[in-house]
Amino acid sequence: MGYEVRNMREVLSGNPYPGRGIVIGRSADGKKAVYAYFIMGRSENSRNRVFREEGETLTIYPYDESRVEDPSLIIYSPVKRVGEDIIVTNGDQTDTIEEYLRMGKCFRCALKTRTFEPDAPNYTPRISGILHLKQGGFTYEMSILKSADGRGEKCNRYTFDYEPVSGLGHFLHTYMTDGNPLPTFEGEPERVAVPDDIDAFANEIWESLDADNKISLIVCAVDLAAGTQKRIVINKYANA
Repeated sequence: MGYEVRNMREVLSGNPYPGRGIVIGRSADGKKAVYAYFIMGRSENSRNRVFREEGETLTIYPYDESRVEDPSLIIYSPVKRVGEDIIVTNGDQTDTIEEYLRMGKCFRCALKTRTFEPDAPNYTPRISGILHLKQGGFTYEMSILKSADGRGEKCNRYTFDYEPVSGLGHFLHTYMTDGNPLPTFEGEPERVAVPDDIDAFANEIWESLDADNKISLIVCAVDLAAGTQKRIVINKYANA
């Protein structure tokens, strides 16, 4: 791949099921730290969800509580903030990372205690990201925890540590595409373009996700000078 950078439309279009995805990067003008997180679903249980903002925390709730079958892997807080760190994940490892940060420990240390999801035969990867905001700038890390053997007995843990480049983001998602079992994401996080216009970026991601399987999306831009945030939340289903 070299230094190829594609936009999110090119990356997502035609892929029916990348699963859940995290994008972290820096806007083209260099002034904003940007992250995005989306969820998709194939089953009725997975599709029955909405994002709700609670201060700086983002939590997933059932759209219709009467239809919840198993909340264990679908209800969690994908976004939390601890001091100057913003955590973005696809599961309850958000809480593990939060706990470790509050103890003065690190992102990587927290994820050493976790593995992929126990949803055989898929063994869905746990994907996580963290933005470290500091003095008008930031750095970020991303992680994926994957089954090492296809049997759910061993876990491989990969962490990527980035110095931001203006206009560049990294995109990590759970699956390569649809399948049975679902094929786990492979390789390094994909290099993607991050524009200045966050509304346009959110629209590009949302419109490029498979219409049947997309559920919810958040895109956030943090003004590095002012510390203010602009957050865009899109739910396929209206908030209950």
